[in-house]
Amino acid sequence: MFDIKWIRDNDAAFDRAMARRGLEPQAARLIALDDRRREHIASLQQAQERRNAASKDIGKAKASGDEERARALIEEVAKLKSALHEGEEAERELTAELTRALSELPNMPHDDVPEGLDESANVELRRFGTPTEFAFEAKEHFDVAAGAEGMAFETAAAMSGSRFVLLKGQIARLERALGQFMMDLQTGEHGYTEVSPPLLVRDEALYGTSQLPKFSEDLFRTTDDRWLIPTAEVPLTNMVAGASLDETALPIRVTALTPCFRSEAGSAGRDVRGMLRQHQFWKCELVSITTPDASLGELERMVGCAETVLQRLELPYRVMTLSAGDMGFAARKTYDIEVWLPGQNAYREISSCSVCGDFQARRMNARYRSEGEKGLKFVHTLNGSGIAVGRALIAVLENYQCEDGGVIVPDVLRPYMGGLEKIGGA
Repeated sequence: MFDIKWIRDNDAAFDRAMARRGLEPQAARLIALDDRRREHIASLQQAQERRNAASKDIGKAKASGDEERARALIEEVAKLKSALHEGEEAERELTAELTRALSELPNMPHDDVPEGLDESANVELRRFGTPTEFAFEAKEHFDVAAGAEGMAFETAAAMSGSRFVLLKGQIARLERALGQFMMDLQTGEHGYTEVSPPLLVRDEALYGTSQLPKFSEDLFRTTDDRWLIPTAEVPLTNMVAGASLDETALPIRVTALTPCFRSEAGSAGRDVRGMLRQHQFWKCELVSITTPDASLGELERMVGCAETVLQRLELPYRVMTLSAGDMGFAARKTYDIEVWLPGQNAYREISSCSVCGDFQARRMNARYRSEGEKGLKFVHTLNGSGIAVGRALIAVLENYQCEDGGVIVPDVLRPYMGGLEKIGGA
């Protein structure tokens, strides 16, 4: 969400930022909507002033015995009251129209975000490890898991439809181990506070983190008008909705391991096989609430926390800085971590870490107070995956597969697997 006052004062800069997102100029349209709203408010103020003056004149007219003038003034006041009531409703509609227009525009990219309108313009920042190679032909994760009889897509489809999976046995335990390892790392070493949030939220929560109104088709809605969370970013970030925090309480760092639910609208034909793109999946989410001057540093810290997961698992990956046109709607700057999948012979996204500036905070009215300063300022919000559990499972299955069909359990996961060193195989 944007401040229309800032747009009025910086219309050219705003249009340049929207152009980097692949949009036509927006400032003139928004300012015209605001002008209509302002002109209407001014007319209401004039009508209110006239009503107040006429109300006073009624008493004066009666005091002087001018009953005819008093009746005329009473009639005028009644008409003004009715007009003001209608005018206030029109003001609400004009304000809602402006708010709607502002809420449908993506965040402005930071100056150092690469130019470009899609993923082809993303810039590689760094790599860890080298792509895994085998003396045999690498399998994709669903073929690896099939050997262990641990991944049943047809069974899941029979009860739930496409884009679901049923995990069994040691493969299911491996997924659980990954989630527990991530949470222990993020809370025990990186200072995040563990939260167990609601999985169902109201419209206001999704509006606050920018999924609504623009992306409703990507979400699942219940019959009582609540929504299944697409990511724990939603409840974690909304923990500060409407808050007036002391600066000394910042940064706030929270994490949650939750199921996530996405309808994947518009993704037909993409990664239809396997677990890469599911309606339901587990994710370890990281959220930070901080001050404007600390938010970019917090982004670097957050992506480092996510990288540590892959480093401990000894999985090859690379970090990409996303271009302006490839970032998510609410992001000002985003790093994607892409893990190497030998079965696909490609790097694929496993984590995305973003700083949103005050974009979400304005929608949630989340502010903080600095000691010795008057007024409140909006916090900056950040979110990231620390990391996606299902995709981590895919990466482990593919990078640790054996020629005999088994899977080596990464050293760091063995305590969570009861000391098991290998799943399946000879």
